[in-house]
Amino acid sequence: MTVSLLSVIDSKFDKFSKGQKKIAAYVTEHYEIAAFMTAAKLGETVNVSESTVVRFATELGYKGYPEFQKDLQDLIRSKLTGVQRIDVFDAQTKGENIVDNTMKYDSQLLMSTMQSVSKENFDNSVKAIMKAKKIYILGVRSAAFLAGFLSYYFKLIFDNVVLIDVSSDSDIYEDIFRIGKDDVCIAISMPRYSALTIRAVRFMKDRDVNVIAITDNSNAPIAKMSDFVLEAKSGMASIVDSLVAPLSLLNALIAAITLEKGDGLRKDYETLEAIWDEYQVYDKIEEIANDD
Repeated sequence: MTVSLLSVIDSKFDKFSKGQKKIAAYVTEHYEIAAFMTAAKLGETVNVSESTVVRFATELGYKGYPEFQKDLQDLIRSKLTGVQRIDVFDAQTKGENIVDNTMKYDSQLLMSTMQSVSKENFDNSVKAIMKAKKIYILGVRSAAFLAGFLSYYFKLIFDNVVLIDVSSDSDIYEDIFRIGKDDVCIAISMPRYSALTIRAVRFMKDRDVNVIAITDNSNAPIAKMSDFVLEAKSGMASIVDSLVAPLSLLNALIAAITLEKGDGLRKDYETLEAIWDEYQVYDKIEEIANDD
């Protein structure tokens, strides 16, 4: 589809204004970088106004620049190599405050996630988790940290949670070969999409398992095989991905489950607090102050 978009740009090239031709040439040559530039940054790079960049997007049939940018991003982000990511990051942040730039970008991803996540899919995911015989949690590579976070809290809430071992293909299948239609799997997958996650989800769908996909868009590989898709936008910060929005979505999922569990969970936590106190799991502030 990237090739298709570039073909459209090429077919319209002669009709573009002088400024739009500069944009077209740059996007065609450096689309993997242009996809992550704001309209203002792209205009500055090719020495045209921001409004010219916006008109360029509408000339291609988009409602605005964000729609054009999203099309490029969705299509290429999963294909960028580590070296290309560094080039994109350099182009995005040159001459800017890194802290401000990164945190503003994270904020934009959070806002975009709030707008895109389906409340119906979210509510249905909570219901599926609550009635599951076993809850499997899958996340590979950087998504493994998200899976571990969710597993930590779910294991305090449920006694039927399995964090899938992602050390190798064989370890994954040893963890899930007993999985069945009464179980649910929460699969977390962000660009660059792990082939291991895709294969594992395909294995589970062949066994009629309910799969909840937490991924960045509805066209992601595991989304097409899942029962419910929860979109959490991720983005690039140098060679790493921003996982702020996916983590926030997991927080919301844990909070919703907590409300569903109600008084039963309260009793469990009263028991846990007593154990934590007895075995001094957490330091107490007043005791630390007295030691001083």
